[in-house]
Amino acid sequence: MEYRKRHAPMIVDILEVGRRMHRQGLVASTGGNISVRIGEDRFLITASGVSKGSMREEHILVIDGEGKVMEGKGRPSNEFRMHVGIYRERPDTVAVVQAHPPTATAFTVAGVSLMDPVLPEIVLSLGGIPTVSFGVPGSEDLMGKLRPYLKEHDAVLLENHGAVTLGGTLMQAWNHMEAVEMTAKIRHTARMLGTERRLTREELDRLLLLRSEYTPQARTPSGKIIHTELRARARGESEEHEDEQIPFFE
Repeated sequence: MEYRKRHAPMIVDILEVGRRMHRQGLVASTGGNISVRIGEDRFLITASGVSKGSMREEHILVIDGEGKVMEGKGRPSNEFRMHVGIYRERPDTVAVVQAHPPTATAFTVAGVSLMDPVLPEIVLSLGGIPTVSFGVPGSEDLMGKLRPYLKEHDAVLLENHGAVTLGGTLMQAWNHMEAVEMTAKIRHTARMLGTERRLTREELDRLLLLRSEYTPQARTPSGKIIHTELRARARGESEEHEDEQIPFFE
């Protein structure tokens, strides 16, 4: 079809991200979905019911903001409302990736937050990774619960469900998803070894200063809110290397 020619490079990237998601075990069966904004009220999105590891060009559809298929054949992912809602809340977002990273999702099932400042790479790139309370996948309820987090975060966990990441490019959104699962794996391993060391406030402040210099979003009012929360979760100077967990929801 004509749209496949017009958007061929982006469709190739979507297929590649789908293969990576499947190969790295971040999705199983027909789970997960990918979308890219291609114009005013127009989005490429993966079709429903297709394994992300074996997608072909015809499994990428063009939809409008209401989920109506404008080009292509098939039914879009039932999570299209979340994708479209994210684009409306974040005009700077070009791509959205939703997956079911097993370790990160297990953290939400166990009620353990990934907002605690542990890894400097995550503090610098994402600030933190919050968890949105459970909402039925594809529902307006889930989008309503997700919306308050979108101005402050590019990666969010969905309680008992998975994760969603966004970016200015598809590969940036995908990189965020990889980072979410790697963070969870490292923290899980540390816990298995016996303890988990959170960054001290002094260490965190040095990282946040760097983040403010190199990340424009960190200098916004919402970015400063993240920094305040991270400092509250950092270890005080008098604290030992304890593995006490801060409550999942505040």
